[in-house]
Amino acid sequence: MNRQRVTLLTLIGLQLLAILACGGITITPHATGEPSSTAAASAVVDRQAKIPASAVKYSPATDSAPPLVTGGEYEKPVPVPGKVNTAGGEDSPFILPDGNTLYFFFTPDVTVPVEKQIQDGVTGIYVSTKVNGEWGEPERVVLQDKMKLALDGCEFVLGERMWFCSTREGYEGVNWFTADYRNGKWQNVQIADFNPEYKVGELHITADGNELYFASDRPGGKGKLDIWVSNKVDGAWQEPANVANVNTADSEGWPAISPDGNELWITRNYGIWRSVKVNGEWQTPEQIVSPLAGEATVDETGNLYFVHHFYNGEKMVEADIYVAYKK
Repeated sequence: MNRQRVTLLTLIGLQLLAILACGGITITPHATGEPSSTAAASAVVDRQAKIPASAVKYSPATDSAPPLVTGGEYEKPVPVPGKVNTAGGEDSPFILPDGNTLYFFFTPDVTVPVEKQIQDGVTGIYVSTKVNGEWGEPERVVLQDKMKLALDGCEFVLGERMWFCSTREGYEGVNWFTADYRNGKWQNVQIADFNPEYKVGELHITADGNELYFASDRPGGKGKLDIWVSNKVDGAWQEPANVANVNTADSEGWPAISPDGNELWITRNYGIWRSVKVNGEWQTPEQIVSPLAGEATVDETGNLYFVHHFYNGEKMVEADIYVAYKK
């Protein structure tokens, strides 16, 4: 398995694809039933305390394979300033269009298997806001009721709604859920309205809410993971179409659409690639960042956020959120 696919969020994302196809883990519930109508608010938790004392905080100065950009559009990638990154694993960034709110996935020890992460009390989705140009102390986004287990990731936010994938009590495998932001907290958690036959992997929905881009190994693609798009008609997601111009025999995943709808960002072969839309058609992607970079997300000014993984030999030891500012 190559490094691109051995990411922290892949531990959830690949399960999502595999489990929808053939079944998988089941968490024994304390109580079964429909998702709770109200999830807890965001909470400050001491994630630093869960990071092993032996963990090494990597930096650009100690990075054996720093991410580099091609062309002259972007400045040199750097870790996001502020309190987001730690010696643990920060992954799966999602930036809101205004560039002032950053969601990401965190786990304190990248070597711990998923079935133990779910019980550590800190692994999950976090949110940080920008203050005076730096990212503040992140808060955990709690989407499960007290005394019930859940491992949430794959977060995507559009307006007052979040889509996220989760393995949680009462449900077999990994499923997509939605939550609504009301009265200062995320609540009303429900199963997402995706047809299971579509095998929806990591996703992005366009600003108008009418196009769903996602990664999947569903039949009919060019090989491995491909990018697919489904249009919403009369409130229902239609049969997905393969976005043929951006796909190859390799894996293409983690799609992100720019706020203006004219750029499609994907992860392929340890790097980040961008396709632009010309006359309504996506063009052949060009690589923008490599190596060991993925899961792009872009704000309305064009700044590019992504995850960068640090390796010690063949072993992934840490992950941070990076940004390449648009010149």
